Amino acid sequence: AHTIQLAVAPVFMLAGIGSFLNVLTGRLNRVVDRARLLAEQQRSRVGDPAPRLVELRHLDRRIRLASIAIWLCTASALMICFVVAGLFIAGLARLGFARTMAVGFVLAMLLLVAGLLVFLVEVRVAYRAIRISDDLLERKLKR
Repeated sequence: AHTIQLAVAPVFMLAGIGSFLNVLTGRLNRVVDRARLLAEQQRSRVGDPAPRLVELRHLDRRIRLASIAIWLCTASALMICFVVAGLFIAGLARLGFARTMAVGFVLAMLLLVAGLLVFLVEVRVAYRAIRISDDLLERKLKR
């Protein structure tokens, strides 16, 4: 019973990471679809290629960042799985792996933090790439 109590927090964290991975893969899918469309337009030489090349560069960076974030979050989820499994194995075998499990959990948290930071950078890249100029929004420019 005590082992199950200890495993509850990591399992909830695992569920949260799973939801976050769903968000990340959704963003990655949209970016990849847009990149494929622009690449096809680039190959068929429709319209001015310069704006497409700029957007393709931004999309390529976003794809790399989203992939890294997915990798880090997946590694975090795997670490949590190892921690939960280790808790049960240690409990059943009456082994004292408290420090090892604590280090594994901290490592999982660090991987998750790194994944969130990379996601934040990806969002920033997306935001900077799609800034809409004030004149299109009919805003008054401050002078």
